[in-house]
Amino acid sequence: MEPPWQCSFWLALAFWTWMLEPMNLRDLGEDEVIRRLVALMPLAEEPAACPGDDCAIMRVGSGMLLLKTDALVEGVHFRPAESPERIGWKAIARVTSDFAAMGGRPENFLITVAVDPSMAVSWLEGVYRGMAACMRKHGGLLAGGETSSVPAGNAAVISVAAVGSVKPEHMVLRSGGRPGDVLLVTGTLGGSIHGKHLDFVPRVEEAAWLVGHHKPGAMMDLSDGLGADLPRLAKASGCGYEVDRASLPVADGCDAAAAWSDGEDYELLFAIVADCVPELLEEWSVVFPELPLTVIGKLTDGSAENSAGGWDHFSLR
Repeated sequence: MEPPWQCSFWLALAFWTWMLEPMNLRDLGEDEVIRRLVALMPLAEEPAACPGDDCAIMRVGSGMLLLKTDALVEGVHFRPAESPERIGWKAIARVTSDFAAMGGRPENFLITVAVDPSMAVSWLEGVYRGMAACMRKHGGLLAGGETSSVPAGNAAVISVAAVGSVKPEHMVLRSGGRPGDVLLVTGTLGGSIHGKHLDFVPRVEEAAWLVGHHKPGAMMDLSDGLGADLPRLAKASGCGYEVDRASLPVADGCDAAAAWSDGEDYELLFAIVADCVPELLEEWSVVFPELPLTVIGKLTDGSAENSAGGWDHFSLR
């Protein structure tokens, strides 16, 4: 048996080896990684113009520009065998959904593609046909972009940057919710893995109507799942939250757990003062009779805690 001092030595050595080992992205998770990176950068003095919402904001004269960038990575956001038209639609629809979540619309797109040179030209043309279809449906024009190769056998990457606009009186951030505000979601949740993440319809018209008739205090789109995104909205608003999981609008073939955690629903999640809710629900059922709008809970006093569920790019899967 080793003397006690030798045991202590080895325990101390193991501890300090663990402490000095470089921390990796998985140890922190996506939100903490982003927080650390943003803390290293110069930021605008105006809080609304800083990172943290679905789009970046820039004041130009009396108007507001929305800036957004997003990327699709083969094997992460789409499978290689998927229809290229569907992949292209998703690439544009994801960005368009973020504009809608701020109360705005897209205007100009910059598209960067990085692919293996052995990729069939027909595949890339299909991606662009899908992107064009989404632009024609929901707005926006191609303004430019870039093409690049990746080493043979590496994943394809499609990066989309865009500029949009929003009327100042219509702009909605994540940070405007207040305790007592009612939480609602459009559509149904869960089941993205079955393909709806490639065919979803960004809620541009619904968001435009909403900000013009019953403007929410806070809003975002559900890209990482309700379990990941709701805590972000509540935290940005300085609130906690309560959710009735039995009330979640569940997609066909799914359950409440899938609705909470699957992600890539791209529905609108928003918080609105309670007094507006009865009139909102009544009018919504007339204007958008085929799209459910569901009360799922409320914002509360206190702080929002991270909950299990939703997508995290750096977590173990």
